[in-house]
Amino acid sequence: MGLKRSSRLLIRLALVSLAAVATLGWGGREPDMPSLAAIASGTEVSGTEASVPEYPDQPTQPPPLRPVAAAEAQLFWPSVELPGDRNPLLRAIDYSLHYLASSKAAADYQDYGVPGISRDRVWRSLQRLRQLVQTSPSSAAFRETLAQGFVLYQSIGHDGQGTVAYTGYFEPYYAASAVPTPQYRYPLYRRPSDLDRWTSPHPTRQDLEGSDGLQGSQGPLAGLELVWLANRLEAFLVQVQGSAKLELTDGRVMSVGYAGRTDYPYTSIGRALVEDGKLAPDQLSLPNLIAHFDAHPQDLDRYLPQNQRFIFFRQTSGGPPTGSLNVPVTAGYSIATDKSLMPPGAMALIQFPLPQPTPEGEWTYTDTTRLVLDQDTGGAILGPGRVDVFIGSGPEAGDLAGRINHPGRLFYLLLRP
Repeated sequence: MGLKRSSRLLIRLALVSLAAVATLGWGGREPDMPSLAAIASGTEVSGTEASVPEYPDQPTQPPPLRPVAAAEAQLFWPSVELPGDRNPLLRAIDYSLHYLASSKAAADYQDYGVPGISRDRVWRSLQRLRQLVQTSPSSAAFRETLAQGFVLYQSIGHDGQGTVAYTGYFEPYYAASAVPTPQYRYPLYRRPSDLDRWTSPHPTRQDLEGSDGLQGSQGPLAGLELVWLANRLEAFLVQVQGSAKLELTDGRVMSVGYAGRTDYPYTSIGRALVEDGKLAPDQLSLPNLIAHFDAHPQDLDRYLPQNQRFIFFRQTSGGPPTGSLNVPVTAGYSIATDKSLMPPGAMALIQFPLPQPTPEGEWTYTDTTRLVLDQDTGGAILGPGRVDVFIGSGPEAGDLAGRINHPGRLFYLLLRP
């Protein structure tokens, strides 16, 4: 099956899965990477048609999670539904169990700061949840068992009241060439072998590739070209995501993943466009940002270098993207949070308005509650008030991910002590 056809099929399946449970009331980038959906905002939260205020994270004094009282939880349980197809959720649980059995998980939980939450408790909770997802005859039976045997923990959010800002991210698919041609001119680069010995400050993006993105062969990146893209913005967006699948001109599919970066913080080019009056604040979204650069390609030379951080890549085996826990992320069933605060690998319940395409080509937003696994993080995902949802792979997933920008709530499911 060709890449374009298969990617459309994959995303349609992911969207169908998301939409099916949404009607009932509610899919690897580098660990220090912003969401592609967040590219348009200085706070890493993109704008959409249904624009929401920005919520800067506040210094966290109390624990980032609080147990939900039983009476309050009873009002929440009716919103929980099992997905129609349970297999993706079961696979995502298995990935988390694989992580929790690792030495990495032991190290990650050694100094975890939320009282009562431990690696062992998360492990036992997931084992029980996997059994329930697999065997529960109905959502009603599933909910009844959850209410009896599990405690809900809620994120305090960025405001201390449980408000969480949601965005989405995805794995892009782009056309590329294994050799440079007049059409394919913009490289992705391998990690320099001496990157750890580069002096500080590191070269900026403009130092490395020039303002036009074509000067990499004149400096320390010479000979490190891995693959070439035809569109400079697409090459930049691959750097933002940290991974991609590329359809080469000879028909092969090449996958690339994060291999390292220069020592600079991420800078939002979308926010810079707003500050310069190129876009209105309520127009900030990934589709609108792409449309702006399509109409004004000369602006690429001015704005892309403002993000001084530069990402290096390696060729990967072609499997699914891998999150910060070193396990695959699953479309619609994996989220990214601040792993210094939230329990790595645990099962969560997310609540937010999910965008869905209509037959007329418009977008609607449906309040959604969904079971997911916490398996990733990101440079812009900081504090208890941020969640990034992995939507899947390809342009349709990107279109949906770029429209997720709404407040919601975040919960975790853990066995009673």
